[in-house]
Amino acid sequence: MSVSADKLRMLQRQARGAAPPSPVPMPAPAAPPDAQHSLEQLRRLLGVRERAPAAWAPPRAPLDRDLPGEEIAPGLRLIQDHLPCELPAQALSLAFAKRPQDCVDPQRLLFFDTETTGLAGGTGTRAFMVGAADWHRDPQRGDGLRVRQLLITTLSAEAAMLRAFADWLQPDTVLSSYNGRCYDAPLLKTRYRLARLEDPLIELDHVDLLFPTRRRYRGRWENCRLATIERELLRIVREDDLPGSQAPAAWLQYLRGGSAGLLRRVAAHNHQDVVTLARLLQGLVDAEAQSPH
Repeated sequence: MSVSADKLRMLQRQARGAAPPSPVPMPAPAAPPDAQHSLEQLRRLLGVRERAPAAWAPPRAPLDRDLPGEEIAPGLRLIQDHLPCELPAQALSLAFAKRPQDCVDPQRLLFFDTETTGLAGGTGTRAFMVGAADWHRDPQRGDGLRVRQLLITTLSAEAAMLRAFADWLQPDTVLSSYNGRCYDAPLLKTRYRLARLEDPLIELDHVDLLFPTRRRYRGRWENCRLATIERELLRIVREDDLPGSQAPAAWLQYLRGGSAGLLRRVAAHNHQDVVTLARLLQGLVDAEAQSPH
Protein backbone atom coordinates (compact mmCIF):
# COMPACT_ATOMS: atom_id res chain seq x y z
CA MET A 1 0.00 0.00 0.00
CA SER A 2 1.46 3.34 -1.01
CA VAL A 3 1.72 6.17 1.52
CA SER A 4 1.83 9.79 0.47
CA ALA A 5 4.95 11.81 1.21
CA ASP A 6 3.16 14.21 3.57
CA LYS A 7 1.63 11.45 5.60
CA LEU A 8 4.96 9.67 5.74
CA ARG A 9 6.70 12.75 7.13
CA MET A 10 3.99 13.16 9.77
CA LEU A 11 4.39 9.58 10.87
CA GLN A 12 8.11 10.06 11.15
CA ARG A 13 7.71 13.16 13.35
CA GLN A 14 5.26 11.37 15.61
CA ALA A 15 7.71 8.53 15.93
CA ARG A 16 10.39 11.01 17.01
CA GLY A 17 7.96 12.61 19.62
CA ALA A 18 7.46 15.83 17.75
CA ALA A 19 4.12 17.69 18.10
CA PRO A 20 1.99 18.09 14.97
CA PRO A 21 2.14 21.54 13.39
CA SER A 22 -0.58 23.95 14.54
CA PRO A 23 -3.05 25.07 11.90
CA VAL A 24 -2.36 28.44 10.38
CA PRO A 25 -5.25 30.88 11.17
CA MET A 26 -7.04 32.16 8.15
CA PRO A 27 -7.39 35.94 7.97
CA ALA A 28 -10.94 37.29 8.49
CA PRO A 29 -12.58 38.53 5.37
CA ALA A 30 -12.28 42.26 5.12
CA ALA A 31 -15.57 44.17 5.41
CA PRO A 32 -16.57 45.85 2.24
CA PRO A 33 -15.87 49.56 2.39
CA ASP A 34 -19.57 50.49 2.00
CA ALA A 35 -20.93 48.12 4.75
CA GLN A 36 -21.62 50.97 7.17
CA HIS A 37 -23.34 52.93 4.44
CA SER A 38 -25.54 49.92 3.59
CA LEU A 39 -26.50 49.52 7.25
CA GLU A 40 -27.64 53.14 7.43
CA GLN A 41 -29.69 52.65 4.27
CA LEU A 42 -31.36 49.59 5.81
CA ARG A 43 -32.23 51.53 8.97
CA ARG A 44 -33.78 54.31 6.95
CA LEU A 45 -35.74 51.78 4.93
CA LEU A 46 -37.12 50.15 8.10
CA GLY A 47 -37.84 53.44 9.79
CA VAL A 48 -35.38 52.79 12.58
CA ARG A 49 -34.08 55.88 14.31
CA GLU A 50 -31.58 56.29 17.04
CA ARG A 51 -33.47 57.21 20.22
CA ALA A 52 -32.59 60.59 21.59
CA PRO A 53 -32.04 60.73 25.33
CA ALA A 54 -35.30 61.45 27.17
CA ALA A 55 -35.75 65.09 28.02
CA TRP A 56 -36.14 65.94 31.68
CA ALA A 57 -39.75 66.42 32.75
CA PRO A 58 -40.98 67.86 36.03
CA PRO A 59 -42.66 65.38 38.38
CA ARG A 60 -46.39 65.00 37.87
CA ALA A 61 -48.77 66.52 40.37
CA PRO A 62 -50.63 63.95 42.48
CA LEU A 63 -53.95 62.84 41.01
CA ASP A 64 -56.96 64.75 42.33
CA ARG A 65 -59.11 62.18 44.15
CA ASP A 66 -60.70 64.43 46.78
CA LEU A 67 -64.48 64.28 47.16
CA PRO A 68 -66.69 66.40 49.40
CA GLY A 69 -68.37 65.08 52.52
CA GLU A 70 -67.36 62.31 54.88
CA GLU A 71 -67.21 58.54 54.55
CA ILE A 72 -69.96 57.05 56.74
CA ALA A 73 -69.47 53.46 55.55
CA PRO A 74 -66.89 51.76 53.32
CA GLY A 75 -67.32 53.33 49.88
CA LEU A 76 -70.26 55.56 50.95
CA ARG A 77 -69.94 59.33 51.39
CA LEU A 78 -72.42 61.74 52.97
CA ILE A 79 -72.41 65.36 51.78
CA GLN A 80 -74.42 67.84 53.85
CA ASP A 81 -75.30 71.51 53.47
CA HIS A 82 -77.60 74.00 55.18
CA LEU A 83 -79.11 76.92 53.26
CA PRO A 84 -80.64 79.48 55.64
CA CYS A 85 -84.19 80.45 54.70
CA GLU A 86 -87.59 80.95 56.26
CA LEU A 87 -89.73 77.88 56.53
CA PRO A 88 -93.18 78.12 54.94
CA ALA A 89 -95.47 79.45 57.64
CA GLN A 90 -98.44 77.23 56.91
CA ALA A 91 -99.46 74.01 55.23
CA LEU A 92 -99.03 74.01 51.48
CA SER A 93 -102.03 73.36 49.27
CA LEU A 94 -101.67 70.66 46.62
CA ALA A 95 -104.36 72.19 44.41
CA PHE A 96 -101.71 72.80 41.74
CA ALA A 97 -101.38 68.99 41.47
CA LYS A 98 -105.15 68.57 40.99
CA ARG A 99 -105.58 67.70 44.68
CA PRO A 100 -107.57 70.72 45.91
CA GLN A 101 -108.61 69.04 49.14
CA ASP A 102 -105.06 68.12 50.18
CA CYS A 103 -102.49 70.13 52.10
CA VAL A 104 -99.06 69.08 53.31
CA ASP A 105 -96.94 70.14 56.25
CA PRO A 106 -93.78 71.68 54.69
CA GLN A 107 -91.51 69.70 57.02
CA ARG A 108 -92.98 66.44 55.79
CA LEU A 109 -91.82 67.11 52.21
CA LEU A 110 -88.63 65.47 50.96
CA PHE A 111 -87.40 66.66 47.56
CA PHE A 112 -85.20 64.01 45.97
CA ASP A 113 -83.27 63.30 42.80
CA THR A 114 -80.88 60.55 41.69
CA GLU A 115 -77.81 60.40 39.49
CA THR A 116 -77.62 57.07 37.70
CA THR A 117 -75.39 54.98 35.47
CA GLY A 118 -77.74 55.44 32.50
CA LEU A 119 -81.09 56.74 31.36
CA ALA A 120 -82.44 53.54 29.84
CA GLY A 121 -83.60 52.04 33.13
CA GLY A 122 -83.82 48.33 33.76
CA THR A 123 -82.00 46.12 36.22
CA GLY A 124 -78.59 47.11 34.83
CA THR A 125 -79.06 50.76 35.78
CA ARG A 126 -78.21 51.80 39.31
CA ALA A 127 -78.18 55.05 41.26
CA PHE A 128 -74.71 56.07 42.39
CA MET A 129 -75.96 59.26 44.07
CA VAL A 130 -79.18 60.15 45.87
CA GLY A 131 -79.77 63.77 46.81
CA ALA A 132 -82.53 65.07 49.07
CA ALA A 133 -83.61 68.44 50.49
CA ASP A 134 -86.11 69.26 53.20
CA TRP A 135 -87.14 72.25 55.29
CA HIS A 136 -85.54 71.77 58.65
CA ARG A 137 -85.11 73.54 61.99
CA ASP A 138 -81.49 73.07 62.96
CA PRO A 139 -80.74 73.67 66.68
CA GLN A 140 -77.43 75.40 65.91
CA ARG A 141 -77.95 76.98 62.49
CA GLY A 142 -81.62 77.82 62.64
CA ASP A 143 -84.29 77.39 59.97
CA GLY A 144 -83.27 76.49 56.47
CA LEU A 145 -83.21 74.02 53.65
CA ARG A 146 -81.18 70.95 54.57
CA VAL A 147 -79.44 69.26 51.64
CA ARG A 148 -78.08 65.74 52.05
CA GLN A 149 -76.43 63.64 49.36
CA LEU A 150 -75.29 60.03 49.37
CA LEU A 151 -72.52 59.04 46.97
CA ILE A 152 -71.05 55.58 46.46
CA THR A 153 -67.44 55.24 45.34
CA THR A 154 -67.51 51.44 45.08
CA LEU A 155 -70.17 49.12 43.68
CA SER A 156 -70.28 47.18 46.93
CA ALA A 157 -71.53 50.25 48.83
CA GLU A 158 -74.92 50.36 47.08
CA ALA A 159 -76.78 48.48 49.82
CA ALA A 160 -75.38 50.85 52.47
CA MET A 161 -76.59 53.82 50.44
CA LEU A 162 -80.08 52.34 50.13
CA ARG A 163 -80.26 51.75 53.89
CA ALA A 164 -79.07 55.29 54.63
CA PHE A 165 -81.69 56.79 52.33
CA ALA A 166 -84.41 54.66 53.93
CA ASP A 167 -83.40 56.11 57.32
CA TRP A 168 -84.32 59.58 56.04
CA LEU A 169 -87.93 58.50 55.37
CA GLN A 170 -90.82 58.42 57.81
CA PRO A 171 -94.28 56.87 57.32
CA ASP A 172 -95.74 60.37 56.76
CA THR A 173 -92.98 61.61 54.42
CA VAL A 174 -94.26 63.13 51.17
CA LEU A 175 -91.81 62.68 48.33
CA SER A 176 -91.44 65.36 45.67
CA SER A 177 -89.47 65.08 42.45
CA TYR A 178 -89.33 66.10 38.80
CA ASN A 179 -90.37 63.07 36.76
CA GLY A 180 -89.37 60.92 39.72
CA ARG A 181 -92.65 59.05 39.72
CA CYS A 182 -91.79 57.60 36.32
CA TYR A 183 -88.02 57.27 36.66
CA ASP A 184 -86.29 57.81 40.03
CA ALA A 185 -88.79 56.04 42.28
CA PRO A 186 -89.17 52.90 40.08
CA LEU A 187 -85.38 52.69 39.72
CA LEU A 188 -84.86 52.85 43.49
CA LYS A 189 -87.61 50.30 44.07
CA THR A 190 -85.81 47.94 41.68
CA ARG A 191 -82.51 48.44 43.47
CA TYR A 192 -84.11 47.76 46.88
CA ARG A 193 -85.61 44.57 45.51
CA LEU A 194 -82.32 43.40 43.96
CA ALA A 195 -80.50 44.16 47.23
CA ARG A 196 -83.16 42.12 49.09
CA LEU A 197 -84.08 45.12 51.20
CA GLU A 198 -87.52 46.31 52.19
CA ASP A 199 -88.84 48.99 49.84
CA PRO A 200 -89.41 52.15 51.93
CA LEU A 201 -91.03 54.09 49.07
CA ILE A 202 -93.99 51.89 48.32
CA GLU A 203 -96.38 53.38 50.92
CA LEU A 204 -95.29 57.02 50.61
CA ASP A 205 -97.22 59.84 48.96
CA HIS A 206 -95.43 61.33 45.94
CA VAL A 207 -95.98 64.76 44.38
CA ASP A 208 -94.32 64.85 40.96
CA LEU A 209 -93.78 68.47 39.87
CA LEU A 210 -93.26 67.72 36.17
CA PHE A 211 -96.92 67.25 35.31
CA PRO A 212 -98.37 70.39 36.97
CA THR A 213 -95.45 72.37 35.52
CA ARG A 214 -96.33 71.15 32.03
CA ARG A 215 -100.00 71.95 32.47
CA ARG A 216 -99.25 75.50 33.54
CA TYR A 217 -96.28 76.45 31.35
CA ARG A 218 -96.44 74.26 28.23
CA GLY A 219 -96.15 76.42 25.12
CA ARG A 220 -94.79 79.43 27.02
CA TRP A 221 -91.17 78.30 26.68
CA GLU A 222 -89.38 75.94 24.29
CA ASN A 223 -89.69 72.98 26.67
CA CYS A 224 -90.37 72.09 30.28
CA ARG A 225 -87.00 70.70 31.20
CA LEU A 226 -85.94 71.55 34.72
CA ALA A 227 -83.07 73.74 33.49
CA THR A 228 -85.53 75.74 31.36
CA ILE A 229 -87.94 76.19 34.26
CA GLU A 230 -85.05 77.32 36.46
CA ARG A 231 -83.98 79.95 33.96
CA GLU A 232 -87.37 81.27 32.88
CA LEU A 233 -89.49 80.94 36.03
CA LEU A 234 -87.05 80.98 38.95
CA ARG A 235 -84.33 83.14 37.34
CA ILE A 236 -81.64 80.65 38.27
CA VAL A 237 -78.66 80.50 35.90
CA ARG A 238 -76.20 77.72 36.56
CA GLU A 239 -72.50 78.34 36.04
CA ASP A 240 -70.12 75.58 34.99
CA ASP A 241 -72.93 73.04 35.24
CA LEU A 242 -72.19 69.49 34.14
CA PRO A 243 -75.10 68.10 32.08
CA GLY A 244 -76.78 65.08 33.63
CA SER A 245 -75.99 63.04 30.53
CA GLN A 246 -72.28 63.22 31.45
CA ALA A 247 -72.78 62.03 35.02
CA PRO A 248 -72.38 58.27 34.29
CA ALA A 249 -69.04 58.82 32.55
CA ALA A 250 -67.79 61.03 35.40
CA TRP A 251 -68.59 58.37 37.97
CA LEU A 252 -67.06 55.52 35.96
CA GLN A 253 -63.92 57.58 35.39
CA TYR A 254 -63.51 57.97 39.16
CA LEU A 255 -64.14 54.26 39.76
CA ARG A 256 -61.36 53.44 37.28
CA GLY A 257 -58.86 55.54 39.21
CA GLY A 258 -59.37 58.87 37.44
CA SER A 259 -59.70 62.40 38.74
CA ALA A 260 -62.55 63.45 41.03
CA GLY A 261 -63.04 66.82 39.32
CA LEU A 262 -66.01 65.83 37.15
CA LEU A 263 -67.64 63.85 39.95
CA ARG A 264 -67.57 66.94 42.19
CA ARG A 265 -69.45 68.78 39.44
CA VAL A 266 -72.02 65.97 39.36
CA ALA A 267 -72.56 66.48 43.09
CA ALA A 268 -72.98 70.23 42.55
CA HIS A 269 -75.52 69.56 39.77
CA ASN A 270 -77.51 67.21 42.00
CA HIS A 271 -77.38 69.72 44.87
CA GLN A 272 -78.89 72.43 42.69
CA ASP A 273 -81.58 70.06 41.39
CA VAL A 274 -83.05 69.37 44.83
CA VAL A 275 -82.83 73.02 45.86
CA THR A 276 -84.70 73.96 42.68
CA LEU A 277 -87.45 71.45 43.46
CA ALA A 278 -88.18 73.17 46.78
CA ARG A 279 -88.37 76.56 45.11
CA LEU A 280 -90.47 75.23 42.25
CA LEU A 281 -93.06 73.71 44.55
CA GLN A 282 -93.42 77.00 46.36
CA GLY A 283 -93.77 78.76 43.02
CA LEU A 284 -96.50 76.39 41.87
CA VAL A 285 -98.38 76.82 45.15
CA ASP A 286 -98.25 80.62 44.81
CA ALA A 287 -99.21 80.57 41.13
CA GLU A 288 -102.24 78.37 41.83
CA ALA A 289 -103.33 80.62 44.70
CA GLN A 290 -103.19 83.68 42.38
CA SER A 291 -105.01 81.99 39.50
CA PRO A 292 -108.66 83.00 38.92
CA HIS A 293 -111.04 80.17 39.67
